[in-house]
Amino acid sequence: MLPWFSDGKFPLYLAPMAGVTDVVFRQICKELGADVMVTEFVSAEGILQRDDRTRKYTEFHDSQRPVGVQLFGSDGERMGEAAKKIIDWKRPDFIDINFGCPVNKVVANNGGSSLLKDCPLLASVASGVAKAVGDQVPVTAKIRIGWDDKTVNAVEVAKILVDCGMQAIAVHGRTRAQGYTGEANWEVIDAVARAVSVPVIGNGDISNGADLQKRKRETAVSGVMIGRAAMQNPWVFREAKHFLSTGETLTPVPVEERWELVLRHCRLVVEGGKNGDERQTLIGMRSRLMAYCKGFPGAKELRQRLCQVTSVTEVEELAEFSISRAHAGVAD
Repeated sequence: MLPWFSDGKFPLYLAPMAGVTDVVFRQICKELGADVMVTEFVSAEGILQRDDRTRKYTEFHDSQRPVGVQLFGSDGERMGEAAKKIIDWKRPDFIDINFGCPVNKVVANNGGSSLLKDCPLLASVASGVAKAVGDQVPVTAKIRIGWDDKTVNAVEVAKILVDCGMQAIAVHGRTRAQGYTGEANWEVIDAVARAVSVPVIGNGDISNGADLQKRKRETAVSGVMIGRAAMQNPWVFREAKHFLSTGETLTPVPVEERWELVLRHCRLVVEGGKNGDERQTLIGMRSRLMAYCKGFPGAKELRQRLCQVTSVTEVEELAEFSISRAHAGVAD
């Protein structure tokens, strides 16, 4: 068993999210209580071509462990080679295979959730990576419950993956056709957890401690994965753990503390940015900043102004504006 599931542990994973779960955001979530990290997904072909841009997605700090690097692709042998390269670069705690991404660009190349429609190819990919890696590090997988509501096959897929050597499976409770709409189907997640012998991590609609407690109590999952809720509220990990242990809901994080974290995030990203290009870094941060400010006083105006920021100084000025609005009791 993976050590983070031993002794009755119920780990909280930070879900891998492209353009979101970079090394800085993972560090923030780790500090706030996330137990297990997974990198943004990375192309196996990009790794094999030694593309510097691709390789950066595999970077992590030792303080973030346990951390897995997530790969996508459709050629098991090539993916196995890529996994070995990653292990040589910086030994992660596990390699994760993406069988769940719904993005058209990935699906069109037989990656991500497209493999849910082709179980023989899915098995070839999973076994190819597992055989290449051997006993160096565990290999896990992430899936959706099916391609669409007519082909919900997560239980079948999970059994195949276990037979191919996967040591844990994360299940997002939506089909590829759903994208991120509708509700996650935790009945299917539970069925998967009861059907296989490896830990199953449930993913979908976990946004607070009550959600976590409900899924822990009512399903057979061994842990949960939190994604979109963490984008606007990385404190969700701390809050959820507190609720699980005490049954109490923590008081909301003050707006000053929220802005302190937002500004720290900006500064860390700028410090680690390519060639110190603050303008390009902040342009790339805009969508993240807008996610953070959801629910802030004056959020509508904040979003409009955050769409235009090009420096940390501008974000600092917006923080002062937002905090003053909060003190004045101004709502969105």
